[in-house]
Amino acid sequence: MLKISAIILAAGLSERMGTDKLMLMYKDKFLLQHSLDLLNSLPVFERIAVTATHRLEKISLPPGVKTVINLQPEKGQSESIRLGLKAASGTHFLFMPADQPELTLNDLTPLINAAAENPDKIIYPVIGGEPSSPTIFPQSFRTALTGLSGDTGGWVIREANKERCVGVEVENSGNFIDIDFPEDLENN
Repeated sequence: MLKISAIILAAGLSERMGTDKLMLMYKDKFLLQHSLDLLNSLPVFERIAVTATHRLEKISLPPGVKTVINLQPEKGQSESIRLGLKAASGTHFLFMPADQPELTLNDLTPLINAAAENPDKIIYPVIGGEPSSPTIFPQSFRTALTGLSGDTGGWVIREANKERCVGVEVENSGNFIDIDFPEDLENN
């Protein structure tokens, strides 16, 4: 049986947005709160949020979510991945960006099911033939993930191990949209 550690990566500096995007309002909630609410609904082994201290003052952290503070977000996404893995004790790691507020449990269930059917594979959504996020990695990739540096995410490992990947075509591709620029907020 899979023991999925779901890890929200919410410590970024929001450089493309020009302001702390996770603390911007999106449909009456902070952008980060949408991701935390989704995290709370997932049928997973454990829930982890890697974030910055100042964000904790404004959001409602669901019970049972382990909080890991990234004191060096300038090191890039790899630092949040490393910190999340250090806190994780599962057999699989579901890395969730904190800027996909439309994602639902129904969107992630096919990924979780695919991981159960392919426990030694990297699982990710496919939109229009292209890989997207969130991504589930089995334990066998833990060392490679902790070895990432800079603003490099798990996509590098996915690309280097295509034979160990399973892409899952998604039904609601609009739910997987990232909020990266001010116009992304305006268009939703």
